[in-house]
Amino acid sequence: MSLNLFAGVAVADFGASSAWYRKLFGADPTFFPHETEAVWQLDEGRLFYIVERPEHAGHALQTLIVEDLDTVLSGTAERGVEPAKQETYANGVRKVTYLDPDGSEIAFGEVPR
Repeated sequence: MSLNLFAGVAVADFGASSAWYRKLFGADPTFFPHETEAVWQLDEGRLFYIVERPEHAGHALQTLIVEDLDTVLSGTAERGVEPAKQETYANGVRKVTYLDPDGSEIAFGEVPR
């Protein structure tokens, strides 16, 4: 089975959230489907978007699995974005969680090799 991902987060204020996600990802959006939606292509077939929908903002839970969590941590710190929580589970999985301007949880995880 081939699998692509198009994951989204509702935000209350598109301008403020767009600026925050630019810092989190360290890049401008790949494209804008319309004036209150921005899409980042994180990898081939893996896209992440924000869309202004104030009535749904603040409830998302997204975890992105990365190969090198330390690189993510240092990059976000350089851009002024600090995690709200850092965890290491008993099986060695590491996870850092960031809170967007509305309180949605955007996490990065790393599975031990």
